[in-house]
Amino acid sequence: MPTSATSILAAVIVLMFLVEWFMTQRAGGSQGGGLFGGIRGMVMLRLGAKFGRPIYAGQWWRLVTAMFLHADLLHIGTNLWVLFDLGPEVEGVFGISKFIALYLVTGVFGYIVSVWWSPMTLSIGASGALMGLIGVLIGVSFHHGQFGRQYRSMLWRWVIYIVIFGLFFPVDNAAHMGGLAAGIVLGYLVPEGAPETRPAENLWNALAVISVVIIAGSFALMALQINNPISFH
Repeated sequence: MPTSATSILAAVIVLMFLVEWFMTQRAGGSQGGGLFGGIRGMVMLRLGAKFGRPIYAGQWWRLVTAMFLHADLLHIGTNLWVLFDLGPEVEGVFGISKFIALYLVTGVFGYIVSVWWSPMTLSIGASGALMGLIGVLIGVSFHHGQFGRQYRSMLWRWVIYIVIFGLFFPVDNAAHMGGLAAGIVLGYLVPEGAPETRPAENLWNALAVISVVIIAGSFALMALQINNPISFH
């Protein structure tokens, strides 16, 4: 059952896809074929896709906004399916505040790896953060003995399927692996459950608020430059 933070993330993703679709229609309609399917690449770039040149020029917020953009209905549909499947599970293990921070950190780290690996490739999607959620659950499974080993085996099968998929389709494998690696480390290190002390609770609540501010601020910075020309070359 979708929980509050998962539902809000999904709502933002859907809202951004509607904005993408509207801008694509204004630009002349859907762009068939290629990596971006129905949404035009220039629309993605204007709305904050990951692309090395503007990121190196200081548009760091693209590491955040790219997580909320998707190329077509299949892309957004599969990612929302995974989000609704994994999001409530991670929220149930760690609580809402930790979940928000973990989602942002793993997603951003995934795009940092992507920029390092393929700086001149345009990339979008929530899948780096979603791989981060898988990683978080893998990491926490190490604290749960035999049950954890069985659960971890199931999660690794997910990873293998996604890796195989990435060999045949144009997906951002670097972002996937970056998000996964960050998630495994954080899932192992971050304590499960609600914070046990008031200072810990205040810390995680503050980190969640900071995460929300970073996301909102990234969209604000995107909006300020949305009409500035950016070249693919």
